[in-house]
Amino acid sequence: MPLHADEVPRDATLVRSLLKEQCPQWADLPLSAGGAGTDNTLYRLGAGLLVRLPRTAATGRSVQKEHTWLPRLAPRLPRPVPEPVHAGTPTDAFPLPWSLYRWIDGEEAGPDTVGDWAAFGTDLAEFVRDLRRTDLMGATRTGGLRWYRGGGLRACDRWISGCFDDCRAGTGDADALDADAPDDGAPGSGPLDFDALERLWRGALALPGSRAPHGWLHSDLKPSNLLVRDGGLHAVVDFGCLSVGLPDAEHAAVWDLPPRAREAYWNAVDLDDATWARARAWAVAVGGQRHRPLRGDPPRLRRRMPSAAAGGPRRRRALSRAGPDPASPGPPPAGKRSTEAARGRAYGGPPPGAAREGGVACAHRGRHH
Repeated sequence: MPLHADEVPRDATLVRSLLKEQCPQWADLPLSAGGAGTDNTLYRLGAGLLVRLPRTAATGRSVQKEHTWLPRLAPRLPRPVPEPVHAGTPTDAFPLPWSLYRWIDGEEAGPDTVGDWAAFGTDLAEFVRDLRRTDLMGATRTGGLRWYRGGGLRACDRWISGCFDDCRAGTGDADALDADAPDDGAPGSGPLDFDALERLWRGALALPGSRAPHGWLHSDLKPSNLLVRDGGLHAVVDFGCLSVGLPDAEHAAVWDLPPRAREAYWNAVDLDDATWARARAWAVAVGGQRHRPLRGDPPRLRRRMPSAAAGGPRRRRALSRAGPDPASPGPPPAGKRSTEAARGRAYGGPPPGAAREGGVACAHRGRHH
């Protein structure tokens, strides 16, 4: 079902025609649906390949970026990342660039797949640290490598403030989406405390900005992009939001993980208190951003958009908790970036009016690349 007014139609028949025209050596391999997100549709090709088709022209811009940088980054990283095989060119039938990758087998990170959350947090920290330390190889924070999450908090204050206002006004929609999740009585399992979250945001804004040098950022390390095999982190996929910038927002992804993973990550990266506080503010900001689109959206899109409150009691506790987290040292992790790890759910990008730098958009999937 289309999610965008300017979406380009695509289906398995189209994919097969593209393969016959541009990759005839693989055109007769079995083809099956491989997942979909707000930005891309995916097809598994044979046992070892993945086809990714962008939904719109804006989301197709990441194709060249991934094909340019992933082969250069991969040898320097401690876990497998997507391996581009073919950069598809636009045709009359499909006027956008598209991609073919090697398939990486694995499952999304979650309670049923991760065996040791502390080890998982440590391994994720290693990946983030090694990616950031990788030489920029001439890359700069311009064009497709410039995205809002690699910048400073203050540049986002205006639209984040609007998100808080909309979240307060639109809580009813989110609660309706969460009607099937039981309230277990634990702290934070009731209504979301947006006032407390805004205080965390304001507190981080009052801190000095990051003085860290620019480095590589994955920028979208949610659980569906962290593939697990044999209980541990195996691969990191979906580099559609690859960018260059400040590190704070990259660390915000740990609020998608249980406290044990967050604590292990914190210990492994050895962050100072100010950086941790800014990362937590980014987690709050992205959580508020995810909540905001629910209000006033058509029902079909609302069903596909995760919200800050639609992830069940565990996620709501992580987002709502404004007090100390007993399982985590340093500043209390109280914010939570909203995600939906379930395969096939959709994810939003920056809200309308945000600094969507470089027009970069993200692909989403469960087990791919």
